[in-house]
Amino acid sequence: MRDVSWLTAAPIAHRGLHGGGLVENSIGAARAAIDAGYAIECDVQATKDGLVVFHDDTLERLTTHAGRAFDHDTKSLEAMALRGASETIPSFDAFLAAIAGRTPLVVELKSDFNGDLSVAERAAECLARYNGPVVIESFDPELIAFLRTQGGALGVDHIPLGVVGEANYDETDWPMLTPARRAEMTHFLHYPRTRPDFLSWNATDLPHAIPFLAREALGIPVTVWTIRSAAQATVARQWSDQIVFENFIP
Repeated sequence: MRDVSWLTAAPIAHRGLHGGGLVENSIGAARAAIDAGYAIECDVQATKDGLVVFHDDTLERLTTHAGRAFDHDTKSLEAMALRGASETIPSFDAFLAAIAGRTPLVVELKSDFNGDLSVAERAAECLARYNGPVVIESFDPELIAFLRTQGGALGVDHIPLGVVGEANYDETDWPMLTPARRAEMTHFLHYPRTRPDFLSWNATDLPHAIPFLAREALGIPVTVWTIRSAAQATVARQWSDQIVFENFIP
């Protein structure tokens, strides 16, 4: 198991320290987090030919464009302005260059749960060249299992891997999951394949047996998301090692 003690040293700014004219997952929000002494969590997803730092499946909420990010190439996405900001959608390479190892980085890989591993392969290519404290996490156990077995060949076997999880994966919120995959994720049956170095858990599901056993029996650190108040942080810290926060200063 890789050492991830540095991961929990400081609160983790969810999608960077955004607000006040700084948009989530922007380079400006990342720089603000660095200046304030926080770690950063970001969302990475595949484009036609590369990777961008962007959370949503579609572009409407954060830009004036429509459609899926996956249907565009990286260059065209980099030209799209983020709503209410002077910045555009950053490529993953540009985002990494801006951070340059100055604070711990949590990279969440987005997935359609369709067996496509390209986002993990592309992220590994970028991160193999990155010099700084970084971890990779995902809701999709297939991406983490792939990196667990292929990390050496991809040059990222030194990077800790984590699973993002929660208590329930119902059909309303997770329509893309098969019943078998839903059961596997609910009961953490993928553990023999993923063997996470850390766990990131939904704070609204605390306390819960899986993060409790991860910390107490396996010695795996647990971060919790997404904390939006000091009161919520106080409760969450009873069951975790660090918070992922937004909309307040911890």
